[in-house]
Amino acid sequence: MAINPRSAPGLSAADAAARKRIEMLAMNAVIAAEEAKGHRCADVSADNCGWDVTSYPPMLKGLQPNPKHIEVKGRVKGADTITVTRNEILYAFNQDDKFVLAIVFINPDDTIEGPYYVTKPFQREPDWGAASVNYTISELLKRAGGQA
Repeated sequence: MAINPRSAPGLSAADAAARKRIEMLAMNAVIAAEEAKGHRCADVSADNCGWDVTSYPPMLKGLQPNPKHIEVKGRVKGADTITVTRNEILYAFNQDDKFVLAIVFINPDDTIEGPYYVTKPFQREPDWGAASVNYTISELLKRAGGQA
């Protein structure tokens, strides 16, 4: 989820700082929600693996259940779309039930709404030349399983 102002033309340092703050708040919200369920979390956002948080559920009958791979999208409350990279979408298909999209809204006073979890969020793989795809948040939320 890192923002590089050099790779985002027209993005000012203030915009980049605001996006970084929103991303941090969203990541913290998802990790807190997962830990509240007794899951152990690893922030893998800097690893470019196609998701941001790996969430390990507690052991069940001596066995470790499959982890969840959570892509975190933090947006200012009232935003209409999210942008998902080609890599994130492909990993969603490759990971199947392990992949979850988490949408977190950040209010102007930094209070949080969410996370809202969407399993199997994407209907098809992106076109070959697509670097990213914009999705309408309201449509994604129709498929969400509710708040964490």
